[in-house]
Amino acid sequence: MQPLRTADGPLTYLALGDSYTIGESLPAKDNFPNQTVKLLNDAGKEFSPAKIIATTGWTTDELLKGIQIAETKGEFETRYDFVSLLIGVNNQYRGRKVDTYEPEFEELLKKAINFANGRTRHVVVLSIPDWGVTPFGKSSNRDLIAQEIDEYNATKKQITQRYEVEFLDITPSSREVEGNLVAEDGLHYSKELYANW
Repeated sequence: MQPLRTADGPLTYLALGDSYTIGESLPAKDNFPNQTVKLLNDAGKEFSPAKIIATTGWTTDELLKGIQIAETKGEFETRYDFVSLLIGVNNQYRGRKVDTYEPEFEELLKKAINFANGRTRHVVVLSIPDWGVTPFGKSSNRDLIAQEIDEYNATKKQITQRYEVEFLDITPSSREVEGNLVAEDGLHYSKELYANW
């Protein structure tokens, strides 16, 4: 991936999402955006600290509102060199329909592309992890959760590919969690699993 800017100065990364983006139950340094920046810096790239717009429990419409509030406060750089988008698990958890998710996710993807100065190759969309296999989801209908998450991800992937954006499927690895791959809350993931993303 080539940087958007040719001027001197660190590259910038914007991460949009929910609890999986902030790394709920973990120190901030262990969430996947901050681990990504550390890996890139260790590899000789120069990145500023990740800018994260995410809150535990956010759905697509709430992330849209969060972005709008951050824009109003002037929290964003003009453009970013790299943008990631991971959102949707709370839509599924709250029993919302995929038909409602589809236009909201597409709007978020358009915003992500705009933040990357229109460079679709500088945006990555991550699939929705399957929380049904975690200890927290043990008493839930795991088969139904998996089915619904697959439906969400199929829609998400279709929209993402339509815009020629990279789609990173992290769902299979989320379905193989055990032991040290789950955070202390029994729902979210450990730094070891985030490191694989």
